[in-house]
Amino acid sequence: MRVIHSIKKMSAYSSDKKLKKKIIGFVPTMGALHEGHLSLIRKARQENDVVIVSIFVNPAQFGPTEDFKKYPRNFQHDVYLCRKENVDAVFYPKTKEIYPSGYSTYIEVEGLSNILCGRFRPGHFKGVATIVAKLFNIVKADNAYFGQKDAQQAVIIKKMVQDLNMPVKIKVMPIIREIDGLALSSRNAYLNPQERQAALVLFTALNRARRLIKNKVKDSRRIIKDLKGIIKKNRSAKIDYIAVVDPDDLAPLDKVKNKALIALAVHIGKTRLIDNIVVNCN
Repeated sequence: MRVIHSIKKMSAYSSDKKLKKKIIGFVPTMGALHEGHLSLIRKARQENDVVIVSIFVNPAQFGPTEDFKKYPRNFQHDVYLCRKENVDAVFYPKTKEIYPSGYSTYIEVEGLSNILCGRFRPGHFKGVATIVAKLFNIVKADNAYFGQKDAQQAVIIKKMVQDLNMPVKIKVMPIIREIDGLALSSRNAYLNPQERQAALVLFTALNRARRLIKNKVKDSRRIIKDLKGIIKKNRSAKIDYIAVVDPDDLAPLDKVKNKALIALAVHIGKTRLIDNIVVNCN
């Protein structure tokens, strides 16, 4: 397995694989790899000739009061896991390699970036879209793998790829959860034992939404009110949003008719967690 630090060498590596007619699968990450990331890597390994993983904590997607400096970083362990999963190359650039002095170009997917998480994290998805576009250009991926846990991110990236005619197929893989239902996240490392237990309220609330919809409760306001009641019983929880939206375009749904994405963002102590489920009524 190769560890590549420069854009020039990464691009040359991918170009060489393309000349040899190899299909490239790509998993972009910010490191602190967990079983959720590994599930993406394994899927990429199954479906492609070459698997490339990027590890880059992207400063452009963090706000001034967010956790960029303390975001979990464990590069040696990440490399160990990538090698264990038979990854071909890890792209591990420094910030100045990605954003050199004078850098001034950004991508923003209008209409999708300022809702849901975007309301509470201004500029976040502009940073996400920009880094993903840059990585796609550098890595020359045929297939790119993302997790359903970041549902809004996946919708935004799909839209960017479509609008900018990027020759890459976006594949969104299921959420990986702990045995008690907590969605895997690098930020779970911030939770103390009491907060870790309190965080289960997210999955409890989502399961409640699923049951309501299966029991023919279709009114989104009723569903959201019910979920708020469950979460507010937990003193350490502070809700950013609970939303019932179309899973394809994130448009809010007054009533659940066919398929719905139930998404929420909740602070447990000082840690902001997101989770979601897709409910199919058919």
